[in-house]
Amino acid sequence: MGLPGMVLSAVSTVVGAIMYWAVTAPTSIAAQQQGIRLSTVGAILMTAGVSGLVASLIVFITSRRSPSAPVRTLDREVVDGVGNRTLLHERQS
Repeated sequence: MGLPGMVLSAVSTVVGAIMYWAVTAPTSIAAQQQGIRLSTVGAILMTAGVSGLVASLIVFITSRRSPSAPVRTLDREVVDGVGNRTLLHERQS
């Protein structure tokens, strides 16, 4: 999901809208007997596209949050070759 899912959902919604409102194809006798309508297929595609877009947006937004890791501090003592001691306080995030 995420960004590719949003693109696929948007394309599905656009294709469904075109099938619902713009395509006026004469239906054959076989299609009328089976109950296939382009407007119904278009409405199904639009519904699936919108719901997929919402789901993809939720996944995209939640994956972009920065993890809230606690800040760690480290205190250590460093001794050089001469014997001088230095205290270090490090903060790691």
